[in-house]
Amino acid sequence: MSHAKIVLWLNLTLRFARSLSRAQFMEGQPQGPPNLRAMGNDAGSQGEERPPAAQETIVTEGTATIVFPCANEVFYNPVQEFNRDLTANPPSPGRCAVITEFARIQLGAKGIQIKVPGEDIQKVVVDLSEEEKEKVDLKEGENRLPGDQPRTAVVGEICKEGLLVLEGLAASGLRSIRFAREVPGLQSVIANDASARAVDLIRRNVQLNDVAHLVQPSQADARMLMYQHQKVSERFDVIDLDPYGSPAPFLDAAVQAVSEGGLLCVTCTDMAVLGGNSGETCYSKYGAMALKSRACHEMALRIVLHSLDLHANCYQRFVVPLLSISADFYVRVFVRVFTGQARVKASASKQALVFQCVGCGAFHLQRLGKVVMASGGRVKFSAACGPPVTPECEHCGQRHQLGGPIWAEPIHDLDFVGRVLQAVSANPSRFHTSERIQGVLSVITEELLDVPLYYTLDQLSSTIHCNTPSLLQLRSALLHAGFRVSLSHACRNAVKTDAPTEALWDIMRCWEKECPVKRERLSETSPAFHILSAEPRLQANFTIREDANPSSRQRGLKRFQVNPEAHWGPRPRARPGGKNTGEAEERCRLRHSKRKGLAEDLAQQAAPRLKMFPCKRFKEGNCDRGEQCCYSHDQPTPRASAAPTDCPETPQPEPTRPGAISGPRVG
Repeated sequence: MSHAKIVLWLNLTLRFARSLSRAQFMEGQPQGPPNLRAMGNDAGSQGEERPPAAQETIVTEGTATIVFPCANEVFYNPVQEFNRDLTANPPSPGRCAVITEFARIQLGAKGIQIKVPGEDIQKVVVDLSEEEKEKVDLKEGENRLPGDQPRTAVVGEICKEGLLVLEGLAASGLRSIRFAREVPGLQSVIANDASARAVDLIRRNVQLNDVAHLVQPSQADARMLMYQHQKVSERFDVIDLDPYGSPAPFLDAAVQAVSEGGLLCVTCTDMAVLGGNSGETCYSKYGAMALKSRACHEMALRIVLHSLDLHANCYQRFVVPLLSISADFYVRVFVRVFTGQARVKASASKQALVFQCVGCGAFHLQRLGKVVMASGGRVKFSAACGPPVTPECEHCGQRHQLGGPIWAEPIHDLDFVGRVLQAVSANPSRFHTSERIQGVLSVITEELLDVPLYYTLDQLSSTIHCNTPSLLQLRSALLHAGFRVSLSHACRNAVKTDAPTEALWDIMRCWEKECPVKRERLSETSPAFHILSAEPRLQANFTIREDANPSSRQRGLKRFQVNPEAHWGPRPRARPGGKNTGEAEERCRLRHSKRKGLAEDLAQQAAPRLKMFPCKRFKEGNCDRGEQCCYSHDQPTPRASAAPTDCPETPQPEPTRPGAISGPRVG
């Protein structure tokens, strides 16, 4: 038999064997029971077979209940419940979140009041100019007959003049379903995803929650869908983007598809890039260089806002931040998008470069542009002058790194945040993450809006190698010196202050005099040596002041989140035919615990050797470890003592060697 015939025969044999094994495998698969409830004609599988019901999980969040596959085919992360809760709160008395409060503003301008179950209808106060108020009153008078009640919008019903919402990457559709069940004043919610498996799951969950009249499943590329809605009459009032990783590919389409004054909600989970680990990657995605610093979380927020405004400026639009939050392993921004050529010209003055010292961490901001009021009330725009620093840091003599541009204007609207906080605090018993939302929003209301970035308590003390002062002591010293200071929701021990860097280091020099550092151990080229070699020109007072303790800290609010669950964090990307989430979690657990496991193995190996040594605390009678102590708790055995003698012991004679002469040695 020739070589070619042998190869052909082997190929046919292997192909037949694979077909036979595949058929046997499909016969052994369990058949799933019928669906949870009857589905409509639009609940088709899009040509994909559904997994058996044994591989599905029912997830309840807020007022929504969804069916979720255990296999990692559709993305879902329960840790991000805080993210979804902040966007749409469940219906409860007086409780509203960002979307609900935005609906109050938008529909209130049209003379429509929204009603949340358990909430009394009352006149909604909306911040409008006098001309806009007159227009609203005129419109209400034209559309309402004498004796008619004002129009209201309730949860679960279609409002013809309500909000048109798009969730560009809906996955299981949980967020869109919560919008439909918890936010009043909606016209329609489009739950879009590019995956056919995800869209099939959205259809099932929409039917399961009885929101088919509000939620419309859509299978399309999110960018193409938003590009198709660029016309003013077809734009969305709210666009929510929560992708896996970076939202950079979707920002250009999003700023064009959102309506005038519409709300754009963007989540970024690529914190390694935004945190400064890959500055070049951050520039390619967001148009800014990220720096490694203690204020990296707030810098990430400002980089995302800069990128949004930069994309909007290309179309004569600009953004106005309402709320910007850094939480867990992601950042989340809520901005309104407006159109105006004159306002776009001022965008350059809202961006700034960051000069950061590599030695002491001192930073300075350099605006890209400036706005000057000319004669006659005219506004003149020009380039800014700089840089604000010398080639070497004036405090430690080290060089500077250049980062940015970043958004240098306020990242929150305190009026809007206050309204959301008041609504969430009204009835916290029916909301799973209400305590955390109240704590985070309370800290945000205490932040200094006009002070970008911050220092940290441990950063200041570790730079000069001294003991760390308490947070109240440092805050009190800054307040005594006449400066403002606040916390930051992005970092537990942040010090956000308008004090210049010179004053901040003077305060640390005064603290070092109370807790001296061994100067002989400092290198002459170290930042600590340069900083401490100068005498402070400001005498700090570390007496605790009452206003040094912020209100959120006094009330003991849950300002910073603890680990919500074991091995929490970003989940693996959803893939077609993905493996079971349990297997993925097990791999994640092993990957996260490899160092811990190594340390435990070393401790187990050292335990038998440590048992050979007595426990000193046990001898003193204060060892509370018991049998778990790694040292021995056995009573020491007394040594056998020799018989008492009246004379000192005499050395025993050495045994006589063969051929040796016994007797005393002769010198």
